[in-house]
Amino acid sequence: MEKYLYIIQNSFTGYFNYLVEEISNPGWTNYFYWLLLLSLLVWVLEIFIPWRKSQKVFRKGFWLDTFYIIFNFFLFSLVGYNAISNVAVELFNDFLALFGISNVVAIEVQNFPVWAQLLIMFIVADFIQWNVHRQLHKRSWLWEFHKIHHSVKEMGFAAQFRFHFMETIVYKTVQYIPLAMIGFGIQEFFVVHMFAVLVGHLNHANVGWSYGFLGYIFNNPKMHIWHHSKELPEAHPYGMNFGLSLSLWDYLFGTAYIPKEGRDIELGFEGDDDFPEDFKNQMLFPFKKNKQSLNNN
Repeated sequence: MEKYLYIIQNSFTGYFNYLVEEISNPGWTNYFYWLLLLSLLVWVLEIFIPWRKSQKVFRKGFWLDTFYIIFNFFLFSLVGYNAISNVAVELFNDFLALFGISNVVAIEVQNFPVWAQLLIMFIVADFIQWNVHRQLHKRSWLWEFHKIHHSVKEMGFAAQFRFHFMETIVYKTVQYIPLAMIGFGIQEFFVVHMFAVLVGHLNHANVGWSYGFLGYIFNNPKMHIWHHSKELPEAHPYGMNFGLSLSLWDYLFGTAYIPKEGRDIELGFEGDDDFPEDFKNQMLFPFKKNKQSLNNN
């Protein structure tokens, strides 16, 4: 027990010191400044080449989504996620030790060329995320959390990070074992992660790109806008276009849907008229909703 208490304490102080270091000492593998740079870059694209020209630069929900970026990228780890995840990893390793297993690494990716490391990590992580994303729509209890992301009514780059913190827990939990079976370097993972952030920013941005034939491989704004459509087709009652970075999975497994240009379609979900518009109540909404559902049963 003492070991886990030490991990919790060290996680809080360690992440706080890391965050201070990130902000005060810019570097090539600095999450804070790369996030700031990529966000500004895509926002400039929205300003100068907007797809929806009538949409304001400071669109509806812009400042809420900006706070979500800060919270989900940094503050959530600071207030507890880093400590919880470190304890969970230690518990998992202790469980493996009961069976004499010291690690679950099956493929030593570090022995591969850098380009192969990047490609494997990117494809494996994105495929897992695509599957998790489908479940966020299909499982009713997960959908209550995912509704927050779909409460966006005007699309912009920052909408990528409007999501409930429980989604982080779900994604990371499902990803942990498959990715733990692959040995990789922190620097390579940083490159993959920031590339995914850039693609996600562009997918949600107010720009009208589809990337030509590359649109069948990479997710893009003209495809992802349909994922946020309030009206769902009969063939896709749980949604469509679930790809995060790659559209490839949707085309392979029959969940791709782009019937026409979706520039001006209504965004949201059925029954979103009374959905809370502030951070606090959006965070509390899934728990209140689930409690109400349990009381009604």
